[in-house]
Amino acid sequence: MALIFHKYIKPEGELGIWKIQEEESFFYAKLDLSEKEKKHLDTIKGHLKIEWLASRYLLHKMSGRETRGQLVKDEYGKPTLEHSEYHISLSHSSQLAAVAAGPAIVGIDIQKIVEKMQRIAPKFMNQNEFASLGKNQLLQMHVYWGAKECLYKSYGKRKLDFKKHILIDPFRMEREYGIISGKVVKDDFYQSYEIVYQKIEDYLLVYSIEK
Repeated sequence: MALIFHKYIKPEGELGIWKIQEEESFFYAKLDLSEKEKKHLDTIKGHLKIEWLASRYLLHKMSGRETRGQLVKDEYGKPTLEHSEYHISLSHSSQLAAVAAGPAIVGIDIQKIVEKMQRIAPKFMNQNEFASLGKNQLLQMHVYWGAKECLYKSYGKRKLDFKKHILIDPFRMEREYGIISGKVVKDDFYQSYEIVYQKIEDYLLVYSIEK
């Protein structure tokens, strides 16, 4: 078991990434799952189950509590930590689980870098975003995907068109780490975000903070 990445983010927030090396039994023993969580877990198939467990365990570890706070979801499915004023966001992909938490609205996405991103990119990238693609198109597409996932989570009310309502300011990608910006625009809602991306091993980490 290993916390392979941890950093503090503004304002007064933090994020962590956990590398999953445990068996499911480890997480069952460490997490006091509610009956509702157990029922939901029964609906999850394959490796996604241990990814789900690992993300909840990481959230508990980062909270610093001895007794685990329950993860509560609102009417739209957005998670909050019981008895905490912090906003939280969770993500998992393959062998990694990621959590971000802070006093400002945050979003996080961790994604294993895969070739199929090139096939699905037209479903979530608009014309201006495509026009910005440079030499490392595959990684840049992952940045756009991760950024839009983060903003979707931050908005938290579903029913967003990734191409129309979630807009990432086109950027030139010259490094495997960077800070960009984006916004959610829908009806009378408008909110801008700072977005940070970083390649970690064979994964792309993206997190957003509401401006």
